[in-house]
Amino acid sequence: QVQLVESGGGLVQAGGSLRLSCAASRSIFTINYMAWYRQAPGKQRELVAIVTSGGSTNYADSVKGRFTISRDNAENTVYLQMNSLKSEDTAVYYCNANVGVFSHNYWGQGTQVTVSS
Repeated sequence: QVQLVESGGGLVQAGGSLRLSCAASRSIFTINYMAWYRQAPGKQRELVAIVTSGGSTNYADSVKGRFTISRDNAENTVYLQMNSLKSEDTAVYYCNANVGVFSHNYWGQGTQVTVSS
């Protein structure tokens, strides 16, 4: 099992930046992948960015070139650097960890990001 705690959300003006953090309760070195999802009011949860155990990354088209996902194995933490924020980035952001051979998914409690235009 792994517990995930997100932090770093808040209110920011359009064009600004935020960095989200996701601290895991155990080593992330062997976790299959870690990801950030978001869910805006009235919308389905969507994948924002993913980083594999090998360090490969992938992004939703809507955030490519603006967001960067990274992992610090020593700190058991995954980050999401968000630049050039837009009002449509407003959502609750969730950290996700996919663990083990049976691909169990674990979720954090979410952190609110609000971008004012």
